[in-house]
Amino acid sequence: MGKPLIYEIMEKPATSCMIGIFSAIWFYIQKKGIGYSHVGLSYETAVEGHWWRIITSAFSHISVLHLVFNMSALWSLGVVEQLGHIGLGVKYYLHYSLVLVVLSGLLVLGMYHFLILRFKIEYFRRVTAVGYSCVVFGWMTILAVKQPSSKLDLFGFLSLPISFAPFESLIFTSIIVPQASFLGHLSGIIIGYAIGWGLIHGMNNYWAFSMLLWIVIIFVLSLKKSGAFDINFLEIEPVTDPSLPSVRFLASGNGRTLHMSTLPIAGAEMV
Repeated sequence: MGKPLIYEIMEKPATSCMIGIFSAIWFYIQKKGIGYSHVGLSYETAVEGHWWRIITSAFSHISVLHLVFNMSALWSLGVVEQLGHIGLGVKYYLHYSLVLVVLSGLLVLGMYHFLILRFKIEYFRRVTAVGYSCVVFGWMTILAVKQPSSKLDLFGFLSLPISFAPFESLIFTSIIVPQASFLGHLSGIIIGYAIGWGLIHGMNNYWAFSMLLWIVIIFVLSLKKSGAFDINFLEIEPVTDPSLPSVRFLASGNGRTLHMSTLPIAGAEMV
């Protein structure tokens, strides 16, 4: 007989919180009638400056089957939080989940770019990716490298040897769910191996916070630039040198502004 659910939740705090967040986002998406085109990531939208979609696409699920599959796999992969004795643990899990979200999104865009320009496959210009699968596949791969004797339990009855799980799941999802993003899953596996083999390493609280800060800045600025949402408190306008931006935060109601600008230093050259 297994442990009571409350104990498993306490042993996997980060995973439990993430599953709760994903489920809440799915419920909101269903309630508001939001579709792939609103939150998904595609080459075409990235070229238009919608970089915020790297984040929204990862955290959104449209199909309930997609959500259940990903959350079931994520729950099983939450064992990473309990493996602090081999260099993993909660901090490692959170740090590299952030890395997986960003790098797998960028890698899949790079794959689209290569296929479009090199092989003229225009299909990949508009194909839209959505879901946390790239990160799930990344963690399958990391665990396969770090703990090859583990097993991955899906849906409570399907158990796969973790060493083969990334590619078994890649084939399984491609057959069962033809709309699944093969390249998106593959990008997660590639980044997962890069992390597992130590090619990407050195993440700590400082670098994680710095990365998160840049993600927030780029997210907000790309939202503003793309015009997807009206962000009234942030305005970008040219100054004396049009290559240098000025950021102005507007306080609503009292008419006061805080104006921040950067001016060229005398004698300095921009190369």
